[in-house]
Amino acid sequence: MKKRLQLVFVFFLLFGFSIDHDVYGQQAKITGKVTDGATGEAIPGASILVKGTVRGTVTDLDGKYTIDASPNDVLVITFIGYESKEELVGTRLEINTSLGVSIQALTEVVVVGYGTQEKKEITSSVTSVKAEDFNQGTVNDPRQLLQGKVAGLNIARPGGNPNGGFNMRLRGISSIGENAEPLVVIDGVIGGALSTVDPNDIESMDVLKDGSAAAIYGTRGSAGVILVTTKSGKAGRTTVEFNSSAAVENVARTISVMNAEEYKQIPNSRDLGGNTDWMDEVTNTGLSFINNLSLGGGNASTSYRISVNSRNVKGVGINSGFDQLNARINLTQRALKDKAIFTANISNTSIDRQFGNENSFRYAIISNPTVPVRDPNPQSPNFGGYYERDIFDWFNPVSIAEQNIADGRDSRLLASIRGEYNFTSKFRGAVFYASQRETDWRGSYSPKTAKFGGGFGRNGLATIENRERLNDLFETTLNYDETVGKVGMAFLAGYSYQEFFNQGNFTQAGNFLTDAFTYNNIGAALDFANGLATVSSFANTNRLVAFFGRANFNVEDTYLLSVSARYEGSTRFGANNKWGLFPAISAGVNLANLIDMPGVSAMKFRASYGRTGTQPGESYLSLLRFGRQGNFFYNGQFVPSFGPVSNANPDLAWETKDEYNVGLDFVILNNKLDGTIDYYTRVTSGMILPINVPVPPNLFPTTQLNIGEMSNSGLEVMLNYRAVQTSNFRWTTGVNFSTLKTNLRSLSSGDLSFGEVNYRSNFGSPGQNLTQLIRIQENGPLGQIWGPIQVGVSDNGSPIMKVINGTAKDANGNPVYCNCNDDRTQLGTAYPTLNMGFNNNISYKNWDLNFFFRGSFGHYLINSYRGFYENTESTTVQNWNIVNTKYFDPRISKAEYNSTHVEKADFVVLDNATLGYNFKIKPGSAVGRIRTFLSVQNPLMFTGYTGVDPEVRYGDSESGNDPLAPGIERRATYFTTTITTFGLNLSF
Repeated sequence: MKKRLQLVFVFFLLFGFSIDHDVYGQQAKITGKVTDGATGEAIPGASILVKGTVRGTVTDLDGKYTIDASPNDVLVITFIGYESKEELVGTRLEINTSLGVSIQALTEVVVVGYGTQEKKEITSSVTSVKAEDFNQGTVNDPRQLLQGKVAGLNIARPGGNPNGGFNMRLRGISSIGENAEPLVVIDGVIGGALSTVDPNDIESMDVLKDGSAAAIYGTRGSAGVILVTTKSGKAGRTTVEFNSSAAVENVARTISVMNAEEYKQIPNSRDLGGNTDWMDEVTNTGLSFINNLSLGGGNASTSYRISVNSRNVKGVGINSGFDQLNARINLTQRALKDKAIFTANISNTSIDRQFGNENSFRYAIISNPTVPVRDPNPQSPNFGGYYERDIFDWFNPVSIAEQNIADGRDSRLLASIRGEYNFTSKFRGAVFYASQRETDWRGSYSPKTAKFGGGFGRNGLATIENRERLNDLFETTLNYDETVGKVGMAFLAGYSYQEFFNQGNFTQAGNFLTDAFTYNNIGAALDFANGLATVSSFANTNRLVAFFGRANFNVEDTYLLSVSARYEGSTRFGANNKWGLFPAISAGVNLANLIDMPGVSAMKFRASYGRTGTQPGESYLSLLRFGRQGNFFYNGQFVPSFGPVSNANPDLAWETKDEYNVGLDFVILNNKLDGTIDYYTRVTSGMILPINVPVPPNLFPTTQLNIGEMSNSGLEVMLNYRAVQTSNFRWTTGVNFSTLKTNLRSLSSGDLSFGEVNYRSNFGSPGQNLTQLIRIQENGPLGQIWGPIQVGVSDNGSPIMKVINGTAKDANGNPVYCNCNDDRTQLGTAYPTLNMGFNNNISYKNWDLNFFFRGSFGHYLINSYRGFYENTESTTVQNWNIVNTKYFDPRISKAEYNSTHVEKADFVVLDNATLGYNFKIKPGSAVGRIRTFLSVQNPLMFTGYTGVDPEVRYGDSESGNDPLAPGIERRATYFTTTITTFGLNLSF
């Protein structure tokens, strides 16, 4: 693959340098200076391009330039943050020009559902993040580009697992039934997979936050919408760009435990002769190598961009990382005198993964530091030479990481084609087709010598799993623009048909003659002959059909109105509720056009309402279904039997979210400060939840029903300030923050109820399996962390718990702790009440510096490590290590979860700091840009939390990421990491 990639790079370079070296004709040297129109100071780095050609240069530190041009040429002068300007050369040999500051907050184009608008016309809550504002450094997932950049959008990935996914939540939790993340739309493809897009290929990401903006996407817009626009070629300019970086990754945070000497001082400790730093044993230095090569250009009728992206990532965990190769082609062709426009986008991604095993981190933290890694007895080969102990819940961490195999291969293909025809200057139509193909392959093997993973007990255990997801989309739209007097109008009408197909299979078998087969020859497992293998498969499909429309009205750029609706049907709904209507309305008024306010360039007030929905997460939930229910003995042999796995519910419908939003957009202080303020409130009703029902008359004990109601509200603020703008020094700073308040209003409807109070998530083994951690309560906040309050320590070392309700009595009638929910209470909430981001961009001459802080406040986490191992109980001391945080109390000799294990997890992290240097390029050079940079990610974290990572947990990892059980740091958490990156950017 590496040789193939090198050939592609060479081809692109040769092709790029062979294009468009035209004969310039009669030319002269044109000199000049570019200055700031307001201050008169020079603008270094401004771009001067001869229009319609690839000839160009940039201004030096004094704002001066030299370029060859003929009298008929037009010079296009541009610089970020300023309005572009065009100058006809004519007979002039010196062309000095000044640029006016661009009020970007008003003039930038924002992508909205099925179209674009200038920001000054937007009446909904929409945030646009351009490529120059993305997070920098080693970014392997497009979600990282937005992390902390958008008020109200929370993106979290606890730990530094390179194969770990990011959780996205927009304006809190949109549903406790489906827990949907924002809908992703890639170049118009609804439900596009972000893994089909390399971060280097993204031009912008626009976030539709409120209901009025997202309603055009109907049953999938409740959690918001993220619109991804990829980069395209620019007509008249051929560019070759090459970006390369290498990164070193090291462990940043774990959890404090005792070393061998400290451990041996604890009474009842068991010294087994070793001195092992287990955390060091299961980690190594991570390395990443990222290369991106792109070629773009075109002419008046054709534009193109081709890119190849290579990522080789090795994580800090043993045998964890991935190799990824992505290729993309974006092509636009104009025809029929520009009346017809055809756009084709094709992207293909292949990822080979090594998953490692996060449990190696879990057992590294809790392992006795006197246990040796290797068995000192060479006559004990049972576990492959690794030292293992015959005790409950302990496995050799290094054995887990080195002996078990966990591989994967992902393939992603996304292709789309769009044809647009302009019947008149006002009326146009378009047809769009897209197809997405995703395949996931997983193979794992636990050898005969591995105590962890099942191989030792099964004489080797192999698993193979395949999943395939197909997504076909067809849409057609009509647009009509008209101006009547002072009123500008834009109308959209469309039809959408989308079909999904999913299938997969699973095979697991053990008992191999040799470990050499691994999963590659799973048929050699003797479990097949003995009837002990597990084989299963599935397939399902669903379809969405929609009719949608929108009307926008603009009265003299002062009064704005937008109305939209989507009428959508889904096969996942019950027979009686196949279709739903999702309307929206929003309005705005540009106050600066009505009121003379000194220093105010723009101020727009807007208000909106929108209804969106959430469809069921699975197909066929509304139907009576039968599934495998064991075997029965018939006619001398065991025959598979089937029984009901769901009840029919013909009334199953979509969840409904009604959202109200008011906002203010402004540009003040002579264009130095721009910002957005939003306040929203939303109510989600008819949540899709499994409800207990009687059997009979029902055939299955639970039915999926629409039930309950929850509300979210919050304030969002985004501010950007151009603090200093001089010729040599520029400083722009920005801050965003958001608040969140949730209330689970109801979990019942009529006689049916999910339960006024429910409890979730057992603490687990050893010894605390019956301890539930999370309470779900009607008319209460989401994410209630539940437990007893410790008020002291008894003489026998047991925690003394507070008597809250006094329902239990001793022999004398005195209230005592009942060890039940009556004497437990809310110890904190799992969701932050405040999130913030703080960004700074500084440039001085050829240097540029960017640093970005991110923080979350008001949330709590259950530190599971402390709840089990921060005590001197004899079982703990003899079997495991002791967690040794600032809360360690040597008097406590019994492991019992309580309030002391629930920690406030506020944090501020320096997400990224990047220092770059732009080399000065001589005019006429073949190289247009050379930039080197040094970036550090996560070098500093400020928090009082003592666990591995204070990042917000949106679901319980041990319960299928259960959204009703957030706020728990489980014991298998990948360590956090710091990444140091050195990179090079070239353009030609």
